[in-house]
Amino acid sequence: MKTNEGENNIPPAPQSVAPSHTSESEKGGGGGIRIGVYGWRKKCLYILILLLLVMVIVNLALTLWVLKVMEFSSEGMGQLKIVTGGLRLDGKAFILDSLIASSIKSRSYQPIVIESTRNLTLKSRSKEGYLSSRLVLENDRLECLTNNFKILDDRGSLLFSANRKEVLVGSETLHVTGEGGTILRGSIQTRLVRAEAGHDLRLESPTRSLEMKGAKGVHLESRGGGIGAVAFNDISFKSEVGALRLDTASILMPALPTAKLTSPRNLKYSNVPPSEVGATQSTPDIYQLCVCESGKLFLASPHLVCASENDDRVCR
Repeated sequence: MKTNEGENNIPPAPQSVAPSHTSESEKGGGGGIRIGVYGWRKKCLYILILLLLVMVIVNLALTLWVLKVMEFSSEGMGQLKIVTGGLRLDGKAFILDSLIASSIKSRSYQPIVIESTRNLTLKSRSKEGYLSSRLVLENDRLECLTNNFKILDDRGSLLFSANRKEVLVGSETLHVTGEGGTILRGSIQTRLVRAEAGHDLRLESPTRSLEMKGAKGVHLESRGGGIGAVAFNDISFKSEVGALRLDTASILMPALPTAKLTSPRNLKYSNVPPSEVGATQSTPDIYQLCVCESGKLFLASPHLVCASENDDRVCR
């Protein structure tokens, strides 16, 4: 391969260098170069600094205004003061969400009012975080969720206690008012059942039986009136060992049936002639008290035999 030797021997062309001209405006007094921002850049910088200064002044003014409106001080914020052991609030507080506190107290000799537009709920949790008690106060009801409910007086004495097993009333007198009285589905154990002064005492079981028991006796007493017992079926008095004692001046049994003796077999044992039996039984004032074999009581004429006919159904 042949090369062009004439091209390799051509000397390079000389490069032209433009002369550097330094104006008098770019030279300093000592011969140095001056560096700075001029023209529209300088105006934009001044405007930016001015805007930052205005924003700082506005921000500071708003901060001072907020501090003044919220009444910030070294003791607290407005009516909320920082005291030893907690916070003190003078006036009203509006809680928008939950309030968690270990103790809420009012000032000395001042009441505390907790108000809610819908319902008020108080909850208590155990150490494990489970719900142990809850108190819900709504528009038309009060609901308490707890295992034991107690009411104590200022001396610490028990007034009322309720749990799953029993309900205990510890006051001296339980006063129940109302026209319908008191309805008890189970049994009641008490030492005394007494009506209010000027009112009657009524023990009633409309559809079932009424039973009164006492280990050492049952005492019924009416100091200013009577005692009445009304039943649709039977009224039974039973004594296992003792007797039934009626200590009174008179015993009235106006609804006892009266036996009518008309057969000659029963009249032959009487002292009244058969012709006078009708006149004797018409208007008697005194009767005989007779007892059937079953223990049923009935009345008979005082001049006749203390017996009854088979068809009068007195002893049935």
